[in-house]
Amino acid sequence: MPTIYLSRDDDLIDICRDNVFKAVFTRNTPASKGALSELISALIKRKVFVATISVNEPPIDNLRDRQIRFDINCRAEDGELVNIEMSLNPTPFEPVRLEYYAGKLFIGQDIRGINKSYDDLKYTYQIAILARERFFDDEVILHSFEYYDAEHGVSLKGRSRIITMELSKMEQVIEKPTGEMSAQEQWGFYFRYLTDMDKRWKINEIIESEEGIAMASEVLISISRDEEERARLISEEKYELDTQSRLTFAWQEGKQEGRQEGKQEGKQEGRQEIFDLLRSGKSPEDILRDYGGDR
Repeated sequence: MPTIYLSRDDDLIDICRDNVFKAVFTRNTPASKGALSELISALIKRKVFVATISVNEPPIDNLRDRQIRFDINCRAEDGELVNIEMSLNPTPFEPVRLEYYAGKLFIGQDIRGINKSYDDLKYTYQIAILARERFFDDEVILHSFEYYDAEHGVSLKGRSRIITMELSKMEQVIEKPTGEMSAQEQWGFYFRYLTDMDKRWKINEIIESEEGIAMASEVLISISRDEEERARLISEEKYELDTQSRLTFAWQEGKQEGRQEGKQEGKQEGRQEIFDLLRSGKSPEDILRDYGGDR
């Protein structure tokens, strides 16, 4: 693998954008696949090798599918299942959302057949890298959740895990020498400060010490220098942000009748209804037509 060094002149696309994150870790190259294996290994704290990858790839002209996150669903060589995603703006219901998809990932395994039993169920990991606002009210960067008896502190010893990494908490390791950082801290620092020119010298130290991060950088450099690929990613981001902004505006305004009558409860009902419609999977086109079309 070639030596990777980032200069201050390297204009890299922000890897914390979910479509860029997806593009870096799902290319059909040894570097991309190796980087994904190393990232997952760091987050679950055990060495794994990715065997197959299934990518959520919504069509560019479908507004409804554009709301789907660019998650990466993969299977390790030992059969364990992992779903990993970059969440730039996590929502207030993120914990419930993660629990829902962790459950779907776990029960999606097929154990039917005369030679199968529950013991054939593999470990599953729902992983979310939370990019911006602080989410959990503590100083812990990496959380790993599983079923347990909260009153007595007894684990169920099940095989599903929810793992979160909060990049907003990386400030606590800024002064930490690279050689003293854990693998999780190195990846977190890389994601959080990759585009910060003042931290680029330390990013280069991390790239030199962590092979997986070096492989991710190799792919990201290639994408950033490919004008066509860069334009596509920027276009995807613009489309997503424009739609998100319109939905947010509709949410804030609430129901038309609530605004006309000046009733606070009407606005609250409008926000809640939009929230419920989004959770139910209703098309954003329908929501925008109902609440944001005549402005």
